Amino acid sequence: MNYWTVIPAAGQGKRMNAGISKQWIELLGKPVLAHTLDVFEKDSNCEGVILVGSEKELQQMQDFVESFQYQKVRKIVPGGKERQQSVYEGLKVVPTEADLVLIHDAARPFITQDSILQLLNTARDTGSAVLAVPVKDTVKRVIENQVEETIDRSSLWAVQTPQAFRLSIVMDAHRKADEEGYIETDDASLVERIGQTVAIVMGDYHNIKLTTSDDLLFGQAILLERQGEKA
Repeated sequence: MNYWTVIPAAGQGKRMNAGISKQWIELLGKPVLAHTLDVFEKDSNCEGVILVGSEKELQQMQDFVESFQYQKVRKIVPGGKERQQSVYEGLKVVPTEADLVLIHDAARPFITQDSILQLLNTARDTGSAVLAVPVKDTVKRVIENQVEETIDRSSLWAVQTPQAFRLSIVMDAHRKADEEGYIETDDASLVERIGQTVAIVMGDYHNIKLTTSDDLLFGQAILLERQGEKA
């Protein structure tokens, strides 16, 4: 089941306080972006990857791709101010004959091929699907440091990436959002906004997004565990 992947990697990751974009931070001797790309490079179903970077890092990204000899990275394009705008720029250069496209965070390097396959199978049948995991913690709505209510978590899921869509559906969603100047936090929200149903596929609690320095410690532990499994 062939697909294309758009990976937005134009964010600066200010919450990481690392002094560099978080995709360049090293985990066990390799940049985070390398761990992410490795999954798609090894997946025979992946026809190509579109990388979206900030204007000032495009040459660095090109040098990185050449250094690691990634064959699946077909194009590197400049992104926009917001993540949503960067994704849209990436989608614009996905071949029009492509059916399914995945959108995946550069700083989420622990995705597995098994999860990708389950996601693709669902998106093929429904048109749109996202990975997600049930919320574990008690969630409270807070206003001005005061608890307003405790929310029933039985129906709450934490959404991850990749998110998978038929190219025509997600392009339509992004086009309309761009025309109306509407910004959302993820691509599924844009698809929901045009009246499309989005299916949930059980994700993996290890499929974390690296956002703060604490996440790096957890990330290293995940990689070490996986290396041990392969030994």
